[in-house]
Amino acid sequence: MNIQWYPGHMTKTRRMIEADLKLVDLVAEVIDARIPRSSRNPDIDELVGSKPRLIVLNRADQADPVLNKAWGKWFRDRGCAVLETDSKTGKGVDQFSNVAKEALKEQIARWREKGQVGRPVRVMVVGVPNVGKSTFINKVAKRKSAKAQDRPGVTRGKQWVAVDAGLDLLDTPGILWPKFEDQEVGRRLAYTGAIKDDIMDVEELGFTLMEELAARYPQALSDRYKLTPEPGTPGWELLEAAGRKRGFLISGGEVDLNRMARVLLDEFRGGKLGRFTLEAPEGVGANEADGAE
Repeated sequence: MNIQWYPGHMTKTRRMIEADLKLVDLVAEVIDARIPRSSRNPDIDELVGSKPRLIVLNRADQADPVLNKAWGKWFRDRGCAVLETDSKTGKGVDQFSNVAKEALKEQIARWREKGQVGRPVRVMVVGVPNVGKSTFINKVAKRKSAKAQDRPGVTRGKQWVAVDAGLDLLDTPGILWPKFEDQEVGRRLAYTGAIKDDIMDVEELGFTLMEELAARYPQALSDRYKLTPEPGTPGWELLEAAGRKRGFLISGGEVDLNRMARVLLDEFRGGKLGRFTLEAPEGVGANEADGAE
C-alpha cells in the first residue's frame, strides 16, 4: 500500500511557517504520543532551525505510560522542553504556559534587562493533520478559538490566539511532507486519522493494524475481540475472526471486512482498545517497546 497525501494548501502552509517564524519566540510541536516518530514532520526541524522547541506529547492518555516517559526523556536529551497532554479532557494543558516560559527563561530575563517587562511570549503551534492541535489550543485558551474537528485538514489559515497577557499562540494548518520514504510511517499516520480515509484501502489498513496490535499488545485483542492471536497470524485472518465475533456477516456467511476494518480504526482512534504506543525511541529495550508497563 503506497500512501501519499500532500494537498496543495500544505505547500502554502510550509511557506507561511517559514515566513512567520521571525514573529515567534518558541515553536510548540504537537505530536501523537502513540506514534511519536511517525507523527513528526521531518521538514519542521529544517524549517525551525535553532528556534527553541517544546514537544507536546498529545493523546498521552491513549499511549503506553512507560513509553511516554521514554519518549519524554528522548526529546529532553535533545534539548526540547516536553509536555504530556490529553487535549480532549484538558489533562496537562494547564501546565503549557509555565513549561513554555520555563523553556524561554533566559530570553525572558534578557527582555527584563532591556525594560521589556510584560512582553508576551509568542508561540507557534505546529503539527501534522488531525493530531489534536486545534483542540489543544482551545483548551489552553479556555475558549473555542481554533476550529477543531476529528478529521485532517480543517485548519486552513494561520490564526493568533491570545491566551492571557503573557502568552500568544499562533495556530497553523496541519502539514505533512511531500513523500513518505518509509511506508510504515504512512500507515501509522493513517491509523490515527492524519491521512483521509477516503484515499486509503481501509481493509488493508485494518489488516496491518491487527498485525501490529497482535505483535505488541495481544491482550488488547483478547479483551476487546475475544481473540488469542498466534504468532505470525496474518492480519486478514485476525480481522475476519473479529468480524465474525461481532456478527458482521454478509451474504453467503462471509465477513464484511470493510465494516470490521472501519470499526477497528474507530475504536483504536477513540482509545477503546487500550493504551498503545507503536514506536519506541532508539535504545529502549524490547520489553518496553512491546508495551510493558
